[in-house]
Amino acid sequence: MKAIRTILACIRKADNTYNLINHGDKIVVGLSGGKDSIVLTYCLSLYQKFSHTDFTIQPVTLDLGFPGFDPYPLIKFCESLGLKLIVSDNRDVYKILKIQQKDKNHLPCSICSRMKKAAINKVANEIGFNKVAFAHHADDAIETFLMNEIYGARIATFAPKMHLEKADITFIRPLALAREKDISRLVREEKLPVCDSHCPADKTTTREDIKNLLKEIYKTYPESEENFLTMFQNFEHMDCWFDKTEYQLSQDGVYLKPVTTPFDMAKALDIRNKVFVLEKGFPYEEEVVLENEKVAKAFLICLNGETVGTIRYREVDGRYKVERFAILPEYRGKGYGKLAFNYVVELIAARFNPCTIYVHSISSVVDFYKKLGFEVVGDEFLEAGVPHYELIKKY
Repeated sequence: MKAIRTILACIRKADNTYNLINHGDKIVVGLSGGKDSIVLTYCLSLYQKFSHTDFTIQPVTLDLGFPGFDPYPLIKFCESLGLKLIVSDNRDVYKILKIQQKDKNHLPCSICSRMKKAAINKVANEIGFNKVAFAHHADDAIETFLMNEIYGARIATFAPKMHLEKADITFIRPLALAREKDISRLVREEKLPVCDSHCPADKTTTREDIKNLLKEIYKTYPESEENFLTMFQNFEHMDCWFDKTEYQLSQDGVYLKPVTTPFDMAKALDIRNKVFVLEKGFPYEEEVVLENEKVAKAFLICLNGETVGTIRYREVDGRYKVERFAILPEYRGKGYGKLAFNYVVELIAARFNPCTIYVHSISSVVDFYKKLGFEVVGDEFLEAGVPHYELIKKY
């Protein structure tokens, strides 16, 4: 099969699987001139014609100030596709990277990546486009996964689609299911005009080391090449330790379980509804705020497998707020809440020291927090229509 059919099939599958492109989308395509971005621009121009989706693409090249940069070949390439290239002046990026490099062997890739994303988001916003497409492919995703494991102690890779709320831009990666070897084959078959990289760190990064490591793994274990990609989508068989964690609070069966699954979250919300909405009369729309749910670190308070309460914390303007702390009525007065609260406070202090931790407490439980070392600051105020006090503790 010709490479163009293979790549277009991968784009269609990614589009259908991850809902990447919709009617009316205006998509900025990041075009660096490397083989991946050249192929993405070329294939999206073809995908417009047969996908039955009405969308617009606009290639954008960032002039980052790297020595030798020449946009002319990219301008001509885009013209051959009936597109007009936008060249965005971001030459200060190279100057900043040189300053940040200090005594390191090459320019800092992570800073460069963040600055490129910010720059292309700015262009998208200025021209009124709602999405940005980058040319990261399946092998990039696998390499990122290994790098996060080895250097970041994280099981993670980039997503085929993600919405950046601050920029109000949706990032998509239409080549997420395409393999690098097929992209290279397409370049050869279609004689696409790939430009040399002007990045001084090209071919000398940690990613290049990981790429070479994977080549050796694929030689020894050929089935791993496909399995590594399948792994990202095989959620039915995801089995790590995330949902097994139970922080022991006492030897009597009391423990704290991080909320890691929708089932856990449902339990936490059920307890909060019973305590805050039904018992205390707080408005539900103020009790459950979606933006806060996304960023908060929540826990279930458990006793011998039974969920008896919930608690969470989140960062607010550089401080850490412990909130949504609730114990079911039948389990109050047994010390479970105190154990859980102290554990969460110590957890925050250990991770973010120095820090300030605070709570908003109704009048009836202010003494509970005082006994745990918290001090009242300020006057009484209303929260959700109920009088509260703020108490803080510094570490």
